[in-house]
Amino acid sequence: MMKGVHFLVAAVLLALASSFAFASDPASLQDFCVAIDQYDSESAVFVNGKFCKDPKLATANDFFFSGLQNPRNTKNQLGSNVTLLNVDMIPGLNTLDISLARIDFAPYGLNPPHTHPRGTELLLVLEGTLYVGFVTSNPDNRLITKVLNAGDVFVFPVGLIHFQFNVGKTNAVSISGLSSQNPGLIVIANSVFGSNPPISADVLAKAFQLDKSVVTSLQAKF
Repeated sequence: MMKGVHFLVAAVLLALASSFAFASDPASLQDFCVAIDQYDSESAVFVNGKFCKDPKLATANDFFFSGLQNPRNTKNQLGSNVTLLNVDMIPGLNTLDISLARIDFAPYGLNPPHTHPRGTELLLVLEGTLYVGFVTSNPDNRLITKVLNAGDVFVFPVGLIHFQFNVGKTNAVSISGLSSQNPGLIVIANSVFGSNPPISADVLAKAFQLDKSVVTSLQAKF
């Protein structure tokens, strides 16, 4: 009888361990996996969306990027420019679950409401003053905001809509770390009004409680 109880307890513990084991991505079993194009090698191994270079062929340049200190062009409609260093820019980031971004803002420039479906963002203000915030999920959709100055840090939880707005009269610069080698980007306005093919204007008019002509006008802007 006791053996049966012990076996049952062991089976339950094993099942729990298995469920925890598959609850998140497995830890890397190698030092690194430098990403390469699938056509570069007939013997490459496909890992997490990228093929891996033979580790013996890795060089310092696979883990290197230069020039992030240089200001980016913000002469656009939004007055901002995001330079994302993900696995596509630094192949050595593959499987390491991290990326980096520099965001430049002209005076009153905006990084519009967007989400990163695969990464939490940790933002550090280097220059200027930013009004930042994110919106919690249903049912409350609560807006959490803060005005940040140089040296301040703010966290945007994974998947939540967030934004950054330069409320100062001078340029602003921030650096963000993201908890994914490729966090993804969904800009809300672009996705809703600029999808290809377009979402039905009838659908958007009802969803946003707008006149259909207003929706058509918004779609034309994208």
